[in-house]
Amino acid sequence: MSPEISKHIRRAALVFTVLTLSALLLYTATDSNRLSSGSFSSSSFATIFPSYLNYSSSSNPTRELEEILKNASMVNNTVILTTLNDAWARTGSIVDLFLKSFMLGDGTRKLLDHLVIVSLDERAYNRCRIVHKHCYALVTKGVDFHQEAYFMTPQYLKMMWRRIDFLRTVLELGYSFVFTDADIMWFRDPFPRFFPDADFQISCDNYLGRPEDMNNSPNGGFNYVKSNSRSIAFYKFWYSSRETYPGYHDQDVLNKIKSDQMITKIGLKIRFLDTAYFGGLCEPSRDLNVVCTMHVNCCIGMDRKLHDLNLMLQDWRAFMSLPPDLKNQSIISWRVPRNCRYFFSLSIYNVLSPTFSLQKWLLSFREYVTVSILYDIPIPAPPKMDVKEEGED
Repeated sequence: MSPEISKHIRRAALVFTVLTLSALLLYTATDSNRLSSGSFSSSSFATIFPSYLNYSSSSNPTRELEEILKNASMVNNTVILTTLNDAWARTGSIVDLFLKSFMLGDGTRKLLDHLVIVSLDERAYNRCRIVHKHCYALVTKGVDFHQEAYFMTPQYLKMMWRRIDFLRTVLELGYSFVFTDADIMWFRDPFPRFFPDADFQISCDNYLGRPEDMNNSPNGGFNYVKSNSRSIAFYKFWYSSRETYPGYHDQDVLNKIKSDQMITKIGLKIRFLDTAYFGGLCEPSRDLNVVCTMHVNCCIGMDRKLHDLNLMLQDWRAFMSLPPDLKNQSIISWRVPRNCRYFFSLSIYNVLSPTFSLQKWLLSFREYVTVSILYDIPIPAPPKMDVKEEGED
C-alpha cells in the first residue's frame, strides 16, 4: 500500500472516530433536551413591537397584518411569505442574497411586489424597512427571537412552531401563500409548476418520483398552501400535534402526521414538489433550464450557507449569460454543495433528529470516506454547531 493511500486511510479513520463519538454525545444530549423542554403555550400571541408605534396607527396586530397582506397580494389573494430574524437580516447576510435572487431570476423580479417579510425581532424589522416595502413585525409574547436560535434547542423549536401558528392565521384571513425560507434562491416563477387542484404542496429533501407518494421526505422551508377550510383545519392539527410529539420540530411532526387518518378526514390534498424544479443541496435540481428554486438545506452554519449561496448565484449568472443554444446543451451545472458538504451537514441533522439511526449514519459515513479516498476529496473539519439561524431546515 502506497504511503499516500495510507495517509488517506489514517485521516479517514481519525475523522470516523471523532464523528462517531460526537454523534453519540449529541444524540444523548438531544434526548435530554426533548425531555426537559416543555411544550409551547398555545396562548402565546403576536404583537407589534412597542418601538414601532410610530409606524403603526393601530394597536390591533391582526388589522395591521390584514393591511400588509392586502397591499402585497396578487389578484387571487396570494402572497409570498418569509420569516427573518436578526442573524439573517444583517447587511451582507442571507436576506440580501435572497432578494438578489429575485432580481437575477428569470421573470421573478415582479414577484417582489408580493413578498412579505415577517420580522421576528426589532433589528430584523428595521433592516427589512430599509431593503423591502412589505414588512410585518411579529414577536411571540415572552420570547425573544433576537437571540441566535441553535438547531433543535427549545428556542429554535418555539420559533418554528410560532411560524406554523402564524401561517394558520394568514390562511384564516383568506390569503393563500407561498412560504419560503430566506436561504432559498428564486430563479424562476414557481407558479406554473404548482398543481392546480392541491391544497398543500411542499418541497422535498428527497423526492421519490411521484408527487402523491407519502414516502417523499418533505422540507418545510418551501410550500404553497391554498386558503380553504381544509388547509386551515390541517394547520390547526399540525400545530396541535406538537403536544403529541414534544421536542420535535415542525418538519419531523409533519413526517409523522402526513399519513394520519385525520388528514383523510379533513380531506386535504397533499402534493410533493419535484426536486427537478424545487431543488436543494440535499437533492439539487440538475437542469438550470427548468429550475425554479434552490434551497441551501442539508447545511448548518452561516458562513457555509453564505459561501454556497454566493457560488449558486455566480453559477446562475454564468448560465443566464449564455446564448440560447448553449443553454440548451446544459454545459453549466451547480458547483454546490461546496462548503456545505452534503455528508457532514446531513449527518449532524440526522444525529439531532428524533428519527436518528446510528447504523444508517455509520453506513453513510463509510460511503463518504470511501468516495473521498478514491477521488482525493479533502475531508473538511466537522462544522461548529453554531447558530441555526431563522428558517434553517
